[in-house]
Amino acid sequence: MQLDILAFAAHPDDVELSAAGTLMSHIDKGYKVGILDFTRGELGSRGSADLRYEEAKESSAIMQLNVRENLGFSDGFFENDKDHQLEIIKIIRRYRPKIVLLNALEDRHPDHGKAAKLGSDSCFLSGLVRIETKWKGEMQNQWRPQQIYHYIQDRFLPHDFVVDITLFFERKMQAVKAFKSQFYDPLSIEPATHISDPKYFDYIQARMLEYGHSIGVKYGEGFVKHRQIGVNNLFDLS
Repeated sequence: MQLDILAFAAHPDDVELSAAGTLMSHIDKGYKVGILDFTRGELGSRGSADLRYEEAKESSAIMQLNVRENLGFSDGFFENDKDHQLEIIKIIRRYRPKIVLLNALEDRHPDHGKAAKLGSDSCFLSGLVRIETKWKGEMQNQWRPQQIYHYIQDRFLPHDFVVDITLFFERKMQAVKAFKSQFYDPLSIEPATHISDPKYFDYIQARMLEYGHSIGVKYGEGFVKHRQIGVNNLFDLS
C-alpha cells in the first residue's frame, strides 16, 4: 500500500495531540494515511507501554487510519544513528509516502526535536540508491517523500501554515482521550504530570482556537515547513 501521508511520532499520542485533525481531514478526502510511532512511551510516568499500545489501537480506529506501526525504539534513549535510520528507511520505502509529518523541531520533551531530526535525515537517506534495504527478503527501491512538515507540540512556535480542522475537532478530542492513562483521572494514584492537569484539555482547545482564528475558522492545527513551499496558483492559498 502506498500512503499519501505518513506521520512520525516519538511517542504514541504525539500525533493525536498535534495533528490528528489534519490527518482525519485528509482521510475524509480519500487520502491514505498512517502513523509510525518510534517508541512505546515506556518512560511515561503514568500507564504502561502495553496499555499505551492498546490506547493507540483505539485512537487509530477513531481516526480510521490505514496503518499504524511502532518501531519499539528505546524511549528517551533512541539515537539519530545508522541503525535507527535504517529501520525508518525500511518503513518509508515500504509505504512510499508523498508527505511526511514530523515532530516539532524543538520542544519541552527532548525526544521531540531528536525525533524530528532523525525522521528528516531518514527521509533524505531513503532516496539514496546506494543504501540497500530489504523487506521480507526482497530488495527495496529508494524513495524520498515529496514534502516534510513539522507539527507543533507543547511550545508555541511560529507557524508557516494552518489546516482548518473545524469539522474534525470533536473526533480529534476523542482520539486524544483514547490515551486515557495519560490524562486527568480523579481516581488515579499515579504521579501527576504536565498533561494530567485537569485544565490540559482546555489548553489543547485554546491552541486550536488560536490557530483557527488566524485563518478565519473556528479550529486549526499549525505546521512548520521543512523547506520553501511552492504553489502553481495563488488561489490554492486561502
